[in-house]
Amino acid sequence: MKTTAIKNSTFGLYATLIFAFMGFSPPDAVSPISQPKKATGQIPEVAFQNGEKLTYKIYYNLNFIWVPAGEVTFKIFDEGNQYHYQAVGETYDSYEWFFSAKDKYDSWADKNTLLPNYSERSVNEGNYHIFEKITFNQSARKMTVWRAPKRGDAEEKTEHIVKTDCHDVLSSLYNLRNFDYGSQQAGYVVPFSIFMDKAEYPLKMNYMGKDDNKKLYKMGRYKTLKFQPQIIAGNVFKEDAQMTVWVSDDANRIPLLIESPVSVGSVKMVLKEYWGLKHPFEAKR
Repeated sequence: MKTTAIKNSTFGLYATLIFAFMGFSPPDAVSPISQPKKATGQIPEVAFQNGEKLTYKIYYNLNFIWVPAGEVTFKIFDEGNQYHYQAVGETYDSYEWFFSAKDKYDSWADKNTLLPNYSERSVNEGNYHIFEKITFNQSARKMTVWRAPKRGDAEEKTEHIVKTDCHDVLSSLYNLRNFDYGSQQAGYVVPFSIFMDKAEYPLKMNYMGKDDNKKLYKMGRYKTLKFQPQIIAGNVFKEDAQMTVWVSDDANRIPLLIESPVSVGSVKMVLKEYWGLKHPFEAKR
């Protein structure tokens, strides 16, 4: 399925590479996957905790040479009845002769539903700049978007009706980590929806099975779950592009490696450091 292009640069999709896999919000009617159980008013058990921090190194491949391009760090904060997710990505100084990027994403999600209430993103990639705020009225299926070139500039307000519950980039990531894919068979397909760039994107994710001895550069070997998500064709990804993602096969379910072709060359994200995991890192061999 071809969808509307997401207007971001080739390198600057730090968080979007993860979102393309992690943007997971399966409708109850179609997903038999074991979901977090909760009584009314009771916060569901989740795979992460306050203070978790994950840092990834991004490599860009052009003409068969892998070039270290930058890093992205994901953090989580417990803020009462909400989780605050944050991702900050920036290119290395040594890469900025080719391309410069500095992006920040924030999302606040309800603890009971894990659905976002509000999100912000500040994108600065070459000559492309955008500051965006979104309020998510999940019950009314209405999203309100404010946009400006940068924070403090005059904002344009628009409203958008969606068909189902929607996640943003970051809430998608953390939502998926609470599902148990290890008990499913390879080839299992799950639909999901995200709201981004003023539109709702219904996509699909393919579970490819287990890879029990996946090697990560400078990080050792891991027991992993392998996925190939449907991605959004446009300025960054070609329609036939195939992204592959490896996630830790343990209770943490953190992304370890993402590889994908882009419009020019290819890109990969590799876990570099981690702090504050809720569970023992049993996937590491």
